[in-house]
Amino acid sequence: MELSIILVNYNVKYFLEQCLCSVQAALQGIEGEIIVVDNASQDGSRSYLEPAFPDVTFLWNEDNRGFAKANNQALQRARGAFVLFLNPDTVLRIVTGK
Repeated sequence: MELSIILVNYNVKYFLEQCLCSVQAALQGIEGEIIVVDNASQDGSRSYLEPAFPDVTFLWNEDNRGFAKANNQALQRARGAFVLFLNPDTVLRIVTGK
């Protein structure tokens, strides 16, 4: 596994959806994994995101453990030689050619 991408979600399912779409596109041709830790969101994130992104590993916390603890929780599961921590409001732009 080359790259693990870790995101922490708390009630931002629409931002996270856009982020995950861009990350999946950017991972084309790279052996990677995406891990999302949800800190007890109350916005329906689980029912909205989990079926839409079956290749993403979701960790669903029953309480808000905070940003740092959630990142460390995902880091323990990460298998990549490299780890990229992203905020869920990140959208990656794919540039091809010149």
